[in-house]
Amino acid sequence: MIKISTIFAAALISLGLAGPVLAAEAEPITKQHWSFAGLFGTYDQMQLQRGFQVFREVCSNCHSARLLAFRNLAEEGGPKFSEGQVKELAAQYKVSDVGVEGGTRTALPSDHWPSPFATELDARAANGGALPPDMSVLAKARSIEDAFPNWVFNYFTTYAEGGPDYIHALLNGYVDPAPDGFQLPEGKYYNTVFPGHAIGMPPPLSDGQVSYAAAADGSTVPLTVDQYSKDVSAYLMWLAEPHLNVDKQAGFRVLTFLILFAVLMYLVKNRVWRHVEH
Repeated sequence: MIKISTIFAAALISLGLAGPVLAAEAEPITKQHWSFAGLFGTYDQMQLQRGFQVFREVCSNCHSARLLAFRNLAEEGGPKFSEGQVKELAAQYKVSDVGVEGGTRTALPSDHWPSPFATELDARAANGGALPPDMSVLAKARSIEDAFPNWVFNYFTTYAEGGPDYIHALLNGYVDPAPDGFQLPEGKYYNTVFPGHAIGMPPPLSDGQVSYAAAADGSTVPLTVDQYSKDVSAYLMWLAEPHLNVDKQAGFRVLTFLILFAVLMYLVKNRVWRHVEH
């Protein structure tokens, strides 16, 4: 006979009031402060440019971004590189084109970001059998778990930054050596956030790995794993949801209209029915 406590626990899980036992083993993920969070949040252009630099110099060596076109980098609300910068960037890459001699040509701004591997088999062969996920919508495909009743408040704060919070925590979650008693498989790395803690991706970031140029006002940001991971997480959020700024502006205008319309209807109702006895 199944115990009542087991049935009760299963019911809580199905209702979202409790997580599975394995989820409790992962280290809690700390929510970060993002410029694009909340009703009025917007992307930080300079952070997106830094994040793109981390993506280009580090992440793109293994990960693809098949939905990203070079010209997207010049669009409003994103890194907003100049058209000249985008053309210069695209010219540094080769893309496949069966219509030209040799099968490849210099990339144009209209081309999509080239994959680091020709085929999936090549990608797996270079990564110990694991397939690096495409990063186009990675920030929307990942999230974090909030225990009840915390997730209830997310509806009021419009929390949608679970993906960037997870990516940031994952990039900062490597531990070497693994804790005593943990059997780490060969070729794997211990990560406090990754499910099961054994991840095939080696630590991709280290302090001082990427050199940022100073801002126009001469200010600089720390060249640390924490800063790199924040910047690339923000960039991946933009990559997954490039029109977030426009969508929030439209949403604000719609809410303003609805509030004004409700007030107008209330005044009209009072004027029409004020002489009618109730």
